[in-house]
Amino acid sequence: MRIRTTTAAFAAVLAFAAVGCDSDSTGDSGSKAETATSSAAEASSSADGSGAAADGSAATKDTGLPPEPTGAERDAVLAAVMDVNSRLTQDEDKAIDAARNQCAALDGGAANTDHSAAQRFSYDGITLTDDDGSHINIGLRKTLCPAS
Repeated sequence: MRIRTTTAAFAAVLAFAAVGCDSDSTGDSGSKAETATSSAAEASSSADGSGAAADGSAATKDTGLPPEPTGAERDAVLAAVMDVNSRLTQDEDKAIDAARNQCAALDGGAANTDHSAAQRFSYDGITLTDDDGSHINIGLRKTLCPAS
């Protein structure tokens, strides 16, 4: 009986010590909380317009993405993509995002842009070839991102 009591007391002390160690180690969790707080503050400052890139133009220029097309320009981009495969434009926003990212690759001097276009536009069960990627690049150069 005495052994069980001693063992139970020892187990309770170990459990308390383990819980105490976790709550006292604020070095890592404290820095994570500070990072989360600063990230939330940055996000709220951009959302309320007080951030430097509140309109997104500075961020767009930094990444090389062209501005999101609207109206006739958007229709022209979607038509160029649809020319390669009509299923690519079933989700128009996804097609526009892929086109903007491909423009950044074209203007950024990426290697093998035909292959990257084929990979970028291969989604939703659609697989494109490098030749398809070449046709997409031609269409994008005529619409969203003409060569400078």
